[in-house]
Amino acid sequence: MRRFENKVAIITGATSGIGEGTAKAFAKEGANVVLVGRNKDKGSKIEQEIVSAGGEALFIPCDVSNADEVQKMVEKAVETFGRIDILFNNAGVMLQSMEIERMPLEDWQKTMDINLTGTFLVSKYAKPYIVKEKGNIINNASIAGLQHYAAGRSYAYSASKAAVIQFSHQMAKNYGEEGVRVNCICPGIVDTPILGDRDRSVYAERVPLKRLATPEDVAKVVMFLASDDAEYLTGVVLPIDGGVAL
Repeated sequence: MRRFENKVAIITGATSGIGEGTAKAFAKEGANVVLVGRNKDKGSKIEQEIVSAGGEALFIPCDVSNADEVQKMVEKAVETFGRIDILFNNAGVMLQSMEIERMPLEDWQKTMDINLTGTFLVSKYAKPYIVKEKGNIINNASIAGLQHYAAGRSYAYSASKAAVIQFSHQMAKNYGEEGVRVNCICPGIVDTPILGDRDRSVYAERVPLKRLATPEDVAKVVMFLASDDAEYLTGVVLPIDGGVAL
């Protein structure tokens, strides 16, 4: 039997990169996957790819920073599949880094709205269903949010991801007695569209393992944390960075 047979997993930011890779990996392991994102064309395409491969998937267009859209998304997921076992809060943005005196307030607010408030909103509306199934939540932060790691001028991004880490700690501590596990991953440099046309080899040289992570590298860790193999893990903050934060 596949690891997530008959389980329902909601994955935000599922239309590219880590979200897309994780959604496909969960589907291969038998999960009914709810794809959440804003790119309707890409979301529908990934849904069809999963279904064509024999999996179960539903794409629901949703802006995670919009409370009404999030509430309707969760309701639609439950209406379709009847339950929620796993939530992967993956949606996020990383806008251009710059000195704080040059940073538009709109950039700061957009980063916080999506990276932090989005994680809060989806958790808020999905939690009652996750509690019912004694399920679990995995939040996607970043090594940029770790206390011992600081690089560049990603003030808004780093601050938002540090907040996600602490938000994960709070949920893990308070909801363990309800049977809900909450863990947090901190990817390093991942080869996704967020890197644009930047030279991958330059980034790889910074990594002790001498390569960038793939979305599949991250997906494997997310699936482990969501599985029964990690049933005694909660409140974990796990770097997936090839050692770059050392």
